Amino acid sequence: MQLPEIIYEDHHLVAVNKPAGIPVASEETGSVTLLEMVRHWNAIRQAEGKKGYCVPIHFLDRPVSGVVLFALSSKAAGRLNALFRDRTIHKTYVALASPPPQKSQATLEHWLIKDRDDNRASVAPTETKDAKKCTLSYRVIGTLENRALLEVRPITGRSHQIRAQMAAIGSPLIGDVKYGARSAWEKRVALHAARLEFNHPVGDKAMKLLAPVPDYWRDIWSSDFPSGQDIIFP
Repeated sequence: MQLPEIIYEDHHLVAVNKPAGIPVASEETGSVTLLEMVRHWNAIRQAEGKKGYCVPIHFLDRPVSGVVLFALSSKAAGRLNALFRDRTIHKTYVALASPPPQKSQATLEHWLIKDRDDNRASVAPTETKDAKKCTLSYRVIGTLENRALLEVRPITGRSHQIRAQMAAIGSPLIGDVKYGARSAWEKRVALHAARLEFNHPVGDKAMKLLAPVPDYWRDIWSSDFPSGQDIIFP
């Protein structure tokens, strides 16, 4: 059971660069999950007979790649969950959308409602019952033909938020046929969680975790697409 790239680890947490196509936790397909991989890795490090504590702090959709954070102690889990609730953990994504959005940068605000049956979020009228308010900001980093490279910063953290909100303004993410993309991309969506910033739950050290964008993004951008951490912006 091969664990994907570890970005950072200590006694309290581990951050992994999740490949697209791997679910973070259990789902109906029965596929091996990232959580199982991390728990297996963590168990090997423990004293004989002990499994070790390991829980995911947040989730990424299966077709999305990027940094996922796991707590390795109950103290870290409680404090990291509080940081997410207080919105003091800051996430930055990169995305490829087609066609490009009309504005080079904007803050988007929608009310989204999730259909559990087809696992899809839809824009709803303001303050619709059970709809959740979702806000993000984006900026266009570059364009190529009918595609745009975006930096996206979600302010709220709803399921499918970035995918649904970009589709709502007419710029679905490449490969995201669930939200209006013209064609699939090998079960991937061109969305990558590139950076996670927060204060360490034990010691309060400022943390900036960077996940390099997969090299295969060049297949839908260009051969000179920025590689590795060149795509991570200050």
